[in-house]
Amino acid sequence: MPTSAKYLLIGSVETYSGKSATVLGLSHQLKQKGLDIAYGKPLGTCLNASAGTIIEEDVQFITQSLQLPENRVAQTLLALNEVSVQKRLRGEDTTNYQQSLVQQYLQIPRGDLVLLEGAGDLSEGYLFGLSLLQVAAVLDADVLLVHRYKSLLSVETLLSAKQLIGDRLIGIVINEVPAEQLEVGNNVLRPFLEQQGIPVLAMLPKSDLLGSVSVGELVKQLNAEVLCRSDRLDLLVETLAIGAMNVNSAVKYFRKRRNKAVVTGGDRVEIQQAALETSTQCLILTGKLPPPAFILNRAEELEIPILSVDLDTLTTVEIVDRTFGQVRVHEPLKVECIRQLMSEHFDIDRLLSQLGLNPAAALS
Repeated sequence: MPTSAKYLLIGSVETYSGKSATVLGLSHQLKQKGLDIAYGKPLGTCLNASAGTIIEEDVQFITQSLQLPENRVAQTLLALNEVSVQKRLRGEDTTNYQQSLVQQYLQIPRGDLVLLEGAGDLSEGYLFGLSLLQVAAVLDADVLLVHRYKSLLSVETLLSAKQLIGDRLIGIVINEVPAEQLEVGNNVLRPFLEQQGIPVLAMLPKSDLLGSVSVGELVKQLNAEVLCRSDRLDLLVETLAIGAMNVNSAVKYFRKRRNKAVVTGGDRVEIQQAALETSTQCLILTGKLPPPAFILNRAEELEIPILSVDLDTLTTVEIVDRTFGQVRVHEPLKVECIRQLMSEHFDIDRLLSQLGLNPAAALS
């Protein structure tokens, strides 16, 4: 084989665990260590079909963020969706994707280390021979697992993942650990996992900024009409508030929440007014009722977008909630934040020694 690069497959046991963010933070550190890195995501899941070609949004974003040259980006082999699964089940797609994997990923020289982004969970892609374990076996890759912390019950998921992945698992990143759980995470969970042969390379504290959603993303998910300040859709929303109470209660409630989106009826003018005078990133008005001119003018002045949706409050809140659960890192501010978190909390030297890579030579 012409390539002598090492392969590190970044996987997770459930979707939206923070793999892309980990790739971004990690590659920044690896580049600082002088390593020549490449990136690939064999199985595409965040697709944007434009002009007849399929673009993997994560691949595009990470390639741009890391300023990787073309020969350091391996192509996505398959778009995973209903259509591709149906073709496979009907026998219309008989491609040997593991062979494509060898051709695209192994037979082209790609620097010192190839970072691969795995599927959403351990079984995704299995039908095509592209699940995490299958890809790891074909490429002889080490595996780094990213796991979103929910409680100490996370330990069971991680132990069963270790059982499945075996010696290829060279470490885990536990992220989104709430501040009040960091102590028990570090003093109880971490030592236990280490005893079980699971190296904990990072425990990343929960960050409101990383969990935030851009106003533009909310517009897209809600299919909303932007009534003013369409130039401020890059604002990041960290919390959601519902303006359904009386105005005095609303003011107290609004003051406690930072960088929020407020969902309220188009007819609740006094609530809209209260929201605009506190830390609000956008107003979402339900029921398709336009706000009065003075509210629009005030929002213009304060640079707060107002969105109008043809939905009831409950449906609107459900969609916004779901969007928070599927947060992506495609904003420069978030990239900066993840780099900082990883440089403070991720043990890069331990990872490199696990991989058998010694960057000292590259730095001298």
